[in-house]
Amino acid sequence: MSDTTMTSAIALRPDFEAIAEWIKPGAKILDLGCGDGSLLRYLRDTRNVFGYGVEIDDDKLLKCFANGINVIQNDLESGLSSFESDSFDYVILSQTLQAMRHTEGIIQEMLRVGKEGIVSFPNFGYWKNRMQVISGHMPISKELPYHWYDTPNIHLCTLGDFEALCQQCNARILERRVMNNNCPVHFLPNLMGVLAFYRFERRM
Repeated sequence: MSDTTMTSAIALRPDFEAIAEWIKPGAKILDLGCGDGSLLRYLRDTRNVFGYGVEIDDDKLLKCFANGINVIQNDLESGLSSFESDSFDYVILSQTLQAMRHTEGIIQEMLRVGKEGIVSFPNFGYWKNRMQVISGHMPISKELPYHWYDTPNIHLCTLGDFEALCQQCNARILERRVMNNNCPVHFLPNLMGVLAFYRFERRM
């Protein structure tokens, strides 16, 4: 990946760089809902990782192959039974959590097959989202670009909601990052943050 292409990838998906900072060089990665494989390609080029993507869409699978990504066609809703426990150093679910029907199940499966899980998602608690709800409409933004009637997002959540889910799934949060326009948010993150990133592991 050229420097220009890498810069473009970060600009389009700032979560790529945030996730990459948590990945140890040479790690074994499983990217769930990997799309066209851009994240795995980015991690391969910046962290020298080895990994697999999981994707169900035929067109995205072809793009993964074009990107030189190892990809398995599978429906995440059916679980990760084809993978043995502790098979990966990191299991990543990047901006896909909100589209999952069985949210608790996928977090538990991530904890089973990976030593650590990394999740990123749009924060429904962001103040502009709240204002749109108060005005009587479901939020539409760059991070939530769909109308209520055509959205794939079925389980939107706030930072507090996700942390409660981790507690329920016996997951210990190792790190949290919250961003707004590619800048870190430290003050009132559940109100001011647009994207949330969590790194977690099984609680012993």
